[in-house]
Amino acid sequence: MQAAALVAAALVLPACGGGGASKSESSSTATHSKAVAPATDAAPHGGLAMGLSETNPNFFWHGRDVGGLSPWRDKAEALKPTLYRITVDWSALQPDPAKPPNWTVPADGCIRGQQPCQPFAGIRDVLRALHSEAQAGNGFAPMVVFYGVPDWAAAPKSGCERPGTTARSRAISAKGLAGYAKMVASLQALAKAEKVDIRWWSPWNEPNGTFFISPQRAACSVSSKALAPGVYTKLARAMQRTLSGDQQLVVGELAGFKGRRKFGAGIKEFFGALPDDVLCSAGVIAQHAYATRAQGAKDPGPVGDLEEALDKRPCAAKKPIWVTESGVGGPHVGDSRAGTEATIKRDCRALESTFKRWDADPRVDAAFQYTFRDDPAFPVGLVDSGLTKAWPTYDLIKAWGGSARKPDGPAPALPQACAG
Repeated sequence: MQAAALVAAALVLPACGGGGASKSESSSTATHSKAVAPATDAAPHGGLAMGLSETNPNFFWHGRDVGGLSPWRDKAEALKPTLYRITVDWSALQPDPAKPPNWTVPADGCIRGQQPCQPFAGIRDVLRALHSEAQAGNGFAPMVVFYGVPDWAAAPKSGCERPGTTARSRAISAKGLAGYAKMVASLQALAKAEKVDIRWWSPWNEPNGTFFISPQRAACSVSSKALAPGVYTKLARAMQRTLSGDQQLVVGELAGFKGRRKFGAGIKEFFGALPDDVLCSAGVIAQHAYATRAQGAKDPGPVGDLEEALDKRPCAAKKPIWVTESGVGGPHVGDSRAGTEATIKRDCRALESTFKRWDADPRVDAAFQYTFRDDPAFPVGLVDSGLTKAWPTYDLIKAWGGSARKPDGPAPALPQACAG
């Protein structure tokens, strides 16, 4: 399931061989590649570190009065995730190319208009909340990923597009690419000013899906060549040139497509088409993968497909993998957490089974829960959208993260809340 993709839809609101790079792409490597920082290992002695992806900083602003959200802030803070994922909608921050990105775009702090609410000032407040957690020693080490093309930065309509596709989903123009690099540099400056060290930088969210890069193919046929890897390569190279010190490129963040689709590229297809200078320079490889009740305990899912793809690229075969979106719940846009208490507990056990598989996999270092609060259009959070109750998965994430367990420690016992 592609969480952020579905949210967007509902919003409308160094060298390695075996690559798949064309001759022209390979010859450009000397121009675009740079020294690669040591690969990140979020769980250096093995195991699985926990991360969180949540847009509302009021749920992790240490020591601040956040009104009626305070009890839920305390519950979110108690998770003490090792990592935190910042999602940045560029289209909402810079509608006018003559003006710099507005990192303080106000938000009402509701969830699609649903109470309770607590306003905040955009990405700046996210950074301030993260700084508060760092000062408190609670983890929340940030990575950032971008999505959403402003109208002025989008390439014209072309190829095979879904009906209703808008500029925010389209490929980036030459003008847009220059603007993208400036926007990334602007966020780096803001983070420095707010005393937040963002070490991990992901160029684009779910680039193999049509909600984030469109078109995926020139013709509406699965035999048509995937176009998104080329678009993503431009973004990744632009981002590489902005990184310094121990900042690292996070490559992937793919939707979990098993194979080729008319409106999407499969995981193996996408990674097979990335040039060496992009894939080999990654500090982390990222993938999205959600649990379902129907998934067998031994089913490797999207992560298995990713590992098969990386095995064909020697420079990438040993890079750490982060599952930057995971969770369980309503699997499609508009779904509710339908079912009985027993089926919701079974969801929790399905997620635990997935965690155990990743925990035993030496290549998978981290899994990020998406999100804390349910989005009514994609309810895979840990608490309901109205903030009246926590789902059993809250206890699961707390058991796997928090201060009571080290990532290399044994898998925790199944919480009573998830027991059948």
